[in-house]
Amino acid sequence: MTPAPKPSPRLAALPGGLHDDAEDRRLVACVCAHELAAFETLYRRYHPRLSRFLHRMLRPEHLVEEVLDDTLYVVWNQAERFNGTSKVSTWIFAIAYRKALKALSRHDDPLPDAAEDDQPAADAAERPEARMSLAQARAAIDTALRALSADQRAAVELTYFHGFSYPEIAQIVECPTDTVKTRMFHARKRLKSAFAGPLDDWL
Repeated sequence: MTPAPKPSPRLAALPGGLHDDAEDRRLVACVCAHELAAFETLYRRYHPRLSRFLHRMLRPEHLVEEVLDDTLYVVWNQAERFNGTSKVSTWIFAIAYRKALKALSRHDDPLPDAAEDDQPAADAAERPEARMSLAQARAAIDTALRALSADQRAAVELTYFHGFSYPEIAQIVECPTDTVKTRMFHARKRLKSAFAGPLDDWL
């Protein structure tokens, strides 16, 4: 498999964020013609966001890099598969999500059972205090998210950290919108048991 071309470290290090879908569509059309400059722009737009998403989905660092590379390979080599029925961001994150699930299925590290919704997301000894440093708070959030099932973790991550709507998340994870709502309900329930105060203050 020929890997997707990687932009220079300077490009790859640029921050990601929410982007105009019309411009993303134009870039994908250019990538269909294998225009490297267009792919580099998509790369620097989505690399940080995908990296953050996959770090929350996957544990071993090598799996994150593997899935990230596989996702961008699809964007580079199969851009014509984007049919325009969703946002480009939804299409790209759907690729990453499916790749992540396949990586998880190959990995031996067991994941929490999605049915165990009454279990706390983190042990009481690990609960963050009001005066924690930012680094400690982030570590506590990561610990709590790790305790969720993969599906619940993806729903929380895509909602709070990437700004996707429930219908968009349903497209990404290929399930009904009501299923996403149910996953979010149980995820929020479990996360609330780990943090003091409103959940939105932490996420």
